[in-house]
Amino acid sequence: MFRTDERGIEGLPVRLVIALVVGVASLSVMMNTLSGLSTLGVSELNTQPEPEVIEPGEQDVTVRVVDPDGEPVSNATVVAQGGTATLSEMRTATTGENGRAELTLDPSLGPNQDEGTVTLDIKPPASGGYTDERENTEILVVAE
Repeated sequence: MFRTDERGIEGLPVRLVIALVVGVASLSVMMNTLSGLSTLGVSELNTQPEPEVIEPGEQDVTVRVVDPDGEPVSNATVVAQGGTATLSEMRTATTGENGRAELTLDPSLGPNQDEGTVTLDIKPPASGGYTDERENTEILVVAE
């Protein structure tokens, strides 16, 4: 009787495939939930350059690194590099206790270019649960 009944053989692989698909989908949802929990305690950093608008040529710029509450963050590394304006080289500085870093920038604009930007990135300090995933405030370079 069991040797001639083929329904068990036909139905078994389909049930295994369904169980496998449901299991993989459940595992995916659980992994996304767990990875989301670890990012709950992470704060996004932002920059506050002073001045925000500069002219081409060498000048000092102060960049303040702040957390979402506007509080200063110390020991963060600020990286300035050319965006649509050109910098001869990338500049870096580390923030002090007041969250400020001093950078000497020498931006230039191309021919027929009236304005450009210098981008600012942040390497967060090792401690504190900070991240820098979003774009930061840029420095606008405007021709005289």
